[in-house]
Amino acid sequence: MLKRTLRRSASLLWWWVWRGVFLFVVVSLSLVMLFRVVPPPGSMVMVERKVQSWVHSEPIQLQREWRSWSQLADSAKVAVMAAEDQRFPEHHGFDIVELRRALQASRDGGRLRGASTLSQQTAKNVFLWTGRSWVRKGLEAWFTLLIELIWGKQRILEVYLNVAEWDTGVFGLEAASQHYFGVSAGALNERQASLLAAILPSPLTRSASLPGPEVEQRSVWIRQQMRNLGGADYLQQIAGDR
Repeated sequence: MLKRTLRRSASLLWWWVWRGVFLFVVVSLSLVMLFRVVPPPGSMVMVERKVQSWVHSEPIQLQREWRSWSQLADSAKVAVMAAEDQRFPEHHGFDIVELRRALQASRDGGRLRGASTLSQQTAKNVFLWTGRSWVRKGLEAWFTLLIELIWGKQRILEVYLNVAEWDTGVFGLEAASQHYFGVSAGALNERQASLLAAILPSPLTRSASLPGPEVEQRSVWIRQQMRNLGGADYLQQIAGDR
């Protein structure tokens, strides 16, 4: 009798587990397919900023204006790829080369550095919370695969440029361009674009309009990488891939 009860309980538990998994797959697929054609209403990072402001009783006004692919400066698109993910047109969401380098550096005694691609960062920003748990990394991998398959490279970069955080409460390239330089996202020049890309590793502690020596040096490096990649011509590798 006890064994039969345990078997029934185990079967019922597995039924609920598989039902939960099925529901998650359906919902996540539906959201990714929807956001392929509809601008995401926000991101999980934006939600976190709002929650933090409520917890600390420090109201925050989020700045964000969606801009389509054609309204974003080519210089900014190339600058972000040059700074964050130079193999973006080539990989399928995960840069194995960078992962191997990061692991080798760790084995050699160095600090384990990040190797996230633009696809992974977009998946994390739009769908997930910040953190380093294995559960979150697993979900990040799932959403990365989905957006690679369903969105394509051009859409991924378009969404990334519209949800990336460039200062506290400043999200997306349009808001960042206005915030730092007083120009629209489509009017950014090469230097301005490289400065915005240069602060992405630590956007809350760095400024694109008042760059310190480290940011200035990184922006120079980014502009050199942009030229090495071929400038705006590099975008032809992802043109129409959506």
